[in-house]
Amino acid sequence: MRKFWRLLTIFFVAVRYGLDDVMLSSMGRPRYFVLFRYLFFWRNLSMPRGARLRLALETLGPIFIKLGQALSTRPDLMPEDIIAELSLLQDRVPPFDSDLAVKQITDYLGAPPEVLFAHFDRTPVASASVAQVHFAILHNGTEVAVKVLRPNMQRRVGRDIDLMRSIANWSERLWEDARRLRLRDVIDEFDKSLQDELDLMREAANCSQFKRNFADSPLLIVPEIYWEYCSSGVMVMERVRGIPVSQTDRLVAEGLDLKKLAENGVEIFLTQVFRDGFFHADMHPGNIFISAEMPTYGRYVVIDFGIVGTLNNFDKAYLAENILAFFHHDYRRVAEAHIESGWAPRNTRVEELEAAVRTCCEPIFDKPLKDFSLGQLLMRLFQTSRRFNIEIQPQLVMLQKTMLNIEGLGRQLDPDLDLWKTAKPILEEWMKEQIGFKGMVKQFRQEAVRYGHIFPQLPRLFQQALIKIAEPDAEKDALLKQLVAEQKRTRRLLNGIIYFGCGLMAGLLCLRFFGGWRVLFF
Repeated sequence: MRKFWRLLTIFFVAVRYGLDDVMLSSMGRPRYFVLFRYLFFWRNLSMPRGARLRLALETLGPIFIKLGQALSTRPDLMPEDIIAELSLLQDRVPPFDSDLAVKQITDYLGAPPEVLFAHFDRTPVASASVAQVHFAILHNGTEVAVKVLRPNMQRRVGRDIDLMRSIANWSERLWEDARRLRLRDVIDEFDKSLQDELDLMREAANCSQFKRNFADSPLLIVPEIYWEYCSSGVMVMERVRGIPVSQTDRLVAEGLDLKKLAENGVEIFLTQVFRDGFFHADMHPGNIFISAEMPTYGRYVVIDFGIVGTLNNFDKAYLAENILAFFHHDYRRVAEAHIESGWAPRNTRVEELEAAVRTCCEPIFDKPLKDFSLGQLLMRLFQTSRRFNIEIQPQLVMLQKTMLNIEGLGRQLDPDLDLWKTAKPILEEWMKEQIGFKGMVKQFRQEAVRYGHIFPQLPRLFQQALIKIAEPDAEKDALLKQLVAEQKRTRRLLNGIIYFGCGLMAGLLCLRFFGGWRVLFF
């Protein structure tokens, strides 16, 4: 019954904001929908379709807001006007009752917060669609942040995801654009991302990995995780302090160099992507702070590791090669790399793809960040990918979302930042380490651990291989004999069919030309 009422709510919200009108316009407004459209004449459809979609998602609640946020990173699927509106979506979720937070902590950790902590602040300091955060103090005096999952989130998410899948199924049956947008695949991808966020142990593990990756970094601070207080529904980490990166006036007042901060932000991002292949995929200003205290003055502080992206060695090498080709205006190499990797069809003409990439990228070179939009560049590249049927990789879509966040960060700190000049030396150094002599030595060292125990065994393994080749294989011989016998039987059957057919044709010819069946016997 709850699902029915929820579905009814979704239906009326969609009608209220005219989402059906968007669908009908794409379907050519068939006659049998005309009556349906005018039954809801009281609606105001004067707002653009993107704004109406955004308001509808905000009305439907946190899970649909997160869906809109996910869609805002898919310019390969959604039109530009809708992307612009969905990018404005934010989690405006009121905190849940502190008694429920205490109950969640008690259920997940086996003891109430009054026992676990020397002090627990029942007033939440932050609230989002999935969890909220309270400050506390451990018995040893350490200040910590306690992240608590919202009650019944798994059930609520499962219910809404099921409804989204049903809506996607019906949309793909009725709406041609829904099939092109692959709505069911989008919902599946969104579900996987959301399930990762609902497991706070996974977020704690992500945070721990980041801290290990940047253990000796002079640029970034990652909070410590206290594993004895962590579970799938509660996570306790070190309390960190800093100025929100969006508050540039406070940063200037503290004497921080905004230009240097912008360059450091680019370096941190590229280090995550190309050195580690493990990057924070939710780097919006609400998750990034700048330390104004000694001895960490000027360092970035990052929180909320629920969404991360990963890249393998092939992805990293592909990206670095393409970006460096962009830097050198070598658009032909970009086109060739896409075809060689299999992301573009083999029959793609290199010259046509090269010209399309040049058209996208040439207008933005040698310009500061304030004079071009990385988002628009990516939009044009995704449009080019649709034209040439280039397969969009999921991990690169998540990377694209992070790049848009980095662009926003750079615009706030230093609008004159030349993104290309800042990134070029870092990428060139990385390419030398990966592809040059250093990279070859590094690969040998990594593989030596894996294959070191095999080399002493090579003479014995080689001898065993020779013996196996020389020895007759009874099983293979039996199969070969069976195959030969089957071929003989098939040949006899075919010969019989041929002889029978020839005899039948001869008899029919005799009947036709000699006028009777007796000629068959006399």
